[in-house]
Amino acid sequence: MARLHLFDLDGTLMRGSAAPVEISRQLGLLSEIGELERELSAGRIGPPEYAVRVHALWSGLTEVHVANAFATAPWLTGIQDVWREIRERGDYCAVISLSPSFFVERLLAWGAHAAHGSVFPDVPFTRPVDPAGILSPAAKVGVMNRLCAEFGVGPRSCVAYGDSMSDVDLFTAVPVSVAVNADHHLAGLATHTYTGGDLREAYALVRAAG
Repeated sequence: MARLHLFDLDGTLMRGSAAPVEISRQLGLLSEIGELERELSAGRIGPPEYAVRVHALWSGLTEVHVANAFATAPWLTGIQDVWREIRERGDYCAVISLSPSFFVERLLAWGAHAAHGSVFPDVPFTRPVDPAGILSPAAKVGVMNRLCAEFGVGPRSCVAYGDSMSDVDLFTAVPVSVAVNADHHLAGLATHTYTGGDLREAYALVRAAG
């Protein structure tokens, strides 16, 4: 049976940073996004409130800002190589991230079969963000199940790659997982652990195990 490889974005495909941070960097709002990130990490706000406040923070956001944020982000090397190999083997690869959909979906051009993020309005914003479209860590499992149905892959044939607390639910739902530059929240949960800057090396851990 084919495998479905599920990749987190922030801190996983992108080392030491996150899409909202890179977008805010383009707007000169690093201190402001830093405070929101700390509130989210501490549990003082949840993903829906975070999204509403980020939407307000980015009132001047344009497509140029988004494109520059994507182009200059600290991506791991080898992402497109890994996804090409996954496709050539007849497997599937997808990105599931809490970050804004308009950023996450740019990874389709790199070879992902699917890319799911929190649903934001189109840039530049003319509509408010709908909290109902914002993903939570638990919602990642629901997205995985929908992708499994779409691609005809069983949940027991899924592999998850992540780095933090937002990936715990997904890691507990799949038989194989890779902690990539991960924090302590994934200690003891991951099948494999990788620290470094090349996704090909993280993927090789899964390939070597069969």
